[in-house]
Amino acid sequence: MELINYTRLTPTLGGSFSNGWQVMKSYFLYLLLVVVVIGMVNGPGGFKVDADSGAFGFIHGIPLKPDNLFVTVGTIFLVLFGFAYYFLLVPVFNYSAKLIYIDAVREKEIELQKLIAGFSNYLNVILANLLKSALVVMGFLFFIIPGIIIACRLAFVSYLVMDKNLDPMQAIEQSWKLTRGIGWTIFGMAILSVFIFILGLMMLIIGVFPALIWIHSSFASIYQAALNRQEGLIEY
Repeated sequence: MELINYTRLTPTLGGSFSNGWQVMKSYFLYLLLVVVVIGMVNGPGGFKVDADSGAFGFIHGIPLKPDNLFVTVGTIFLVLFGFAYYFLLVPVFNYSAKLIYIDAVREKEIELQKLIAGFSNYLNVILANLLKSALVVMGFLFFIIPGIIIACRLAFVSYLVMDKNLDPMQAIEQSWKLTRGIGWTIFGMAILSVFIFILGLMMLIIGVFPALIWIHSSFASIYQAALNRQEGLIEY
């Protein structure tokens, strides 16, 4: 099976994953490098709760307990650095990667330098990510379901910021329009993606790499399909 002409893609779960699979096969080495780089960017630092150890969280493996959280300036700096890193740097690379997946879906030549393309649109990337995150969190505070709905309807924000160079408000509005009628399809893709990722973990962990490539390629496919529908290239 060959790649579907991207102008003929339809926003369906099966069609998106089918095309995503073909995209992965056609651009595997390039997209593998993208996954590795993004994994490295997302890997260092972080904040989590560890109930077993009794720790409040970890920043680069340093335990932060309530009784010593503010003991040293160094610890405070690491906490602030962790938050700054994940809110002011990581989104730039994550958004940039979306552009590469879109190019793959459109059968364009892959330009790995686009992994830093987000820096040329830095303010819009950061503000869009913060606004989207805030809306989703507020939605989850209202009995979870609104959060799921908002997350699905704003699934294309990152693509629109990078692909169409929209500002945060425009990207939010346009994503809401593009996902009209396919919100549950996107939700279904998210659920299926969890199982694909778990299957990748079961394959001696290395299966995670093709799993992530397939998932991201599939979401880029449904984004393109939604554009096709909006532009009247297909009937749906």
